[in-house]
Amino acid sequence: MSDSVTYEQDGGVVTLTLNEPETRNALSPSIVDALVGHCQRINQDMSVSCVIVTGAGESFSSGGNVKEMRDRTGLFGGIPAEIRRGYHHGIQKIPMAMYDLEVPAIAAVNGFAIGAGCDLSLMCDIRIAADDAQFAESFMRVGLVSGDGGAWFLPRVVGLSRAYEMTFTGNFVKAEQALSWGLASHVVPKGELMEAARKMARQIAANPPHSIRMCKKLVRDSGAINLGTHLEMAASMQALVQHTADQHEAVTAFLEKRKPVFRGA
Repeated sequence: MSDSVTYEQDGGVVTLTLNEPETRNALSPSIVDALVGHCQRINQDMSVSCVIVTGAGESFSSGGNVKEMRDRTGLFGGIPAEIRRGYHHGIQKIPMAMYDLEVPAIAAVNGFAIGAGCDLSLMCDIRIAADDAQFAESFMRVGLVSGDGGAWFLPRVVGLSRAYEMTFTGNFVKAEQALSWGLASHVVPKGELMEAARKMARQIAANPPHSIRMCKKLVRDSGAINLGTHLEMAASMQALVQHTADQHEAVTAFLEKRKPVFRGA
C-alpha cells in the first residue's frame, strides 16, 4: 500500500495520516487509492473499532491541485466525458468509501481543510479541530462546484442555510466559529489535537465491536428511510447483538460493577 496515507493501529484504533505535506495533502490519485484501500481493509478487520483521519505537516488537506486546474491536467484534463469518468473512478471513490466505512471515523483537523479537504472532514462522523484550524468550502473561489460529494455532506453537518453560506462565499470558517456551527465537535490547543482525538477514539473502541458497527449503520442509514423501516432495522440489529457474547459480557460487567472484556464475539 502507498505511503501517501500511513496506517497505524494501536489497540482498536487506526490512525490514517494523509502523508503528502509538500502539497499540503492535496487529494492526489495516490492518496485517493490509499485511503479507499485502507477503508476496505478496516471493514474486514474486526480488531478495528474506530478510525482517526488527519494530515501530516501543517494542514489537514488543501483539497484539489490548483496548478492542475490551471494547466487542465490530471482530473481537470480531457474532454467532458473523460473528466466525468475521472471523477467517478477517482476522487468520488472517497465519499463512497467513507460512507461505507463500518466503524466511527474522527477527523483530527490540523491547519487548513479546504475544498475537497473540507469535504473529507465532513465525511467523518466527528470532527475535532485544533485551535488554528480553518475550514472552507472554497470551490467558488476557483469557479468550480463541489465534485467530490461535499454538497451532499455539508448541509447534513451544518444545516442548509450555513451550507449555502459556505458554498456561495467560499469564506474561511475558523475553529471557534466551526464549533458554534456544529462543524467541529471540539476545539483544542494545536499541541493537544492528536491526544484529544485518541482519547475519544479509545473511548469509542472500548465498546463491543459488533455493536459499535451496527450502531453506526443504524444512525447513518436512518436519515434516508422512513420510521417504519428504521424500526424494523433497529429490531433486527437488536436481535443480532443480543446473541453476541460481548453483549452478554457488557451486561454482566455492568451488574458486577467491573470493566468488561470484549472479544469481538
